[in-house]
Amino acid sequence: MPDNAIYNHETVVLDGEVFSSCEFRDCRLVYSGGETPKFEDCRIDDCEWKFEDAAGRTLAFMKVVWGAGGKAPIQGLIKEITGGGGR
Repeated sequence: MPDNAIYNHETVVLDGEVFSSCEFRDCRLVYSGGETPKFEDCRIDDCEWKFEDAAGRTLAFMKVVWGAGGKAPIQGLIKEITGGGGR
């Protein structure tokens, strides 16, 4: 993807892409579980995140685990993601 791009009201597929100094405004950002995208100095405003295919199934699985009494492991993952895991 080009550096310093501005995406406005677009659907942007994220898998495997590198975004540098980009702006996303009112976009639909789609991740399907492929190679992790990279964001370097980007700004994301009022965008919708859409998780499809493998990414969507992973989130659905986490919801099932949560509903089956597995809140602690899911909360642990959230803490790890947000840096609140104390590691």
